[in-house]
Amino acid sequence: MLWPFSHFRKPRAPSRGTIEAIYGMIVTQAREPLFYQALEVPDTVDGRFDMVLLHLWIVLSRLKQRNDEGIPQALFDHFCSDMDANLREMGVGDLTVPKRMQAFGEAFYGRSAAYDGALAEGHEPLAEALNKNIYNGGNIESARRLAAYVADAMAFAGRDEATLTGGLRFPDLAQRT
Repeated sequence: MLWPFSHFRKPRAPSRGTIEAIYGMIVTQAREPLFYQALEVPDTVDGRFDMVLLHLWIVLSRLKQRNDEGIPQALFDHFCSDMDANLREMGVGDLTVPKRMQAFGEAFYGRSAAYDGALAEGHEPLAEALNKNIYNGGNIESARRLAAYVADAMAFAGRDEATLTGGLRFPDLAQRT
């Protein structure tokens, strides 16, 4: 039975365990060695950060299509908390952390806008955006292969409801390289 005012209730927040599971799978996939070996993503702090951003964008894009604001927001908040904790572990001072967090946010939103626009235009614009942001404009061939992976991952990540319960999966990268 639906209560007469049930549509006025605040949506139930996703569990912390679900968010941690989804985020853990994003980070695990971003660390996949084949990105750095076969797809020639720079194996640097920036390259690894860019791969986390890319996979976070993939998952958030798929979740937003479901019109569920709770999980995407909680996932982004968890990403921010993780970045803050990582900065502090690396010894970044309390006065510098907010500036670095602002830079992380700008990087995420800038790349998200670039990838959203490029994805809407097709494979080659997406490859160009990836080349600019991940390869610093220097490896369009690897960027094209990464764009093909992204297209598969966008379809794969949203294939079923498993994402909502933390059972997120990505396509097998070994089959793409």
